[in-house]
Amino acid sequence: MPIEKHVINGELRQKGKIAVLACGYDSAVGALKAMRALTMGLAEHEVKLIVDAWRAANLHIVQLWANAEEAVIAAIPLRQPVRLRNLRLTVESEILFIELPSGRRLSYVQLPLGENRWGSTSIAYTGTTTAQRWGQLETYGGKLVENIVQTIARDLLVTGMHTVTDAGHKIVMHVHDEIVIDEPTESGLTVANTCELMSTLPTWAEGFPLDVDRYECAYYHKD
Repeated sequence: MPIEKHVINGELRQKGKIAVLACGYDSAVGALKAMRALTMGLAEHEVKLIVDAWRAANLHIVQLWANAEEAVIAAIPLRQPVRLRNLRLTVESEILFIELPSGRRLSYVQLPLGENRWGSTSIAYTGTTTAQRWGQLETYGGKLVENIVQTIARDLLVTGMHTVTDAGHKIVMHVHDEIVIDEPTESGLTVANTCELMSTLPTWAEGFPLDVDRYECAYYHKD
């Protein structure tokens, strides 16, 4: 029946989402614990198989995780700038800064290097814990790259929003990576025009493969 098919597809989609998120963790087991996958229908061996297959199919991403971790580990004791492609890492007053292409900087406070449970060098910093208290957190290559990618995505989104508003259009809200424009029907603005505005790249992102999806409606809803 269609309802049963929908439920099954929903479960498979959720499993796939959890497994892909797990790929950036130090281990599949760590991912399982962090995302409570065992209580959401995923067996430990399922995550391990999917994680291993995903990493084997995305070697360049996996290498970027390793490069990011190595760059941070090198920058902390050196106290000198370290380059990672178009990123610049510096340590100032016990704070690690990762300067992004936009010029904004990610910051990690008080980074002692230690040893994790697998015998490798661990990176720790001080921040807000899950208990909403100031404490020590551990990070690693996959998580560092996630922070970098998410922040660059935010910078591109904000640039696009400024481009849209500078063109005289009213953004009434934004949800994650989606903007909502309230536009009179007689204004002549099309969704294609909006996509062109949103995909206009700043100079620091020249060559970035940015694309925009869109839809038009009388009342807001998720596409």
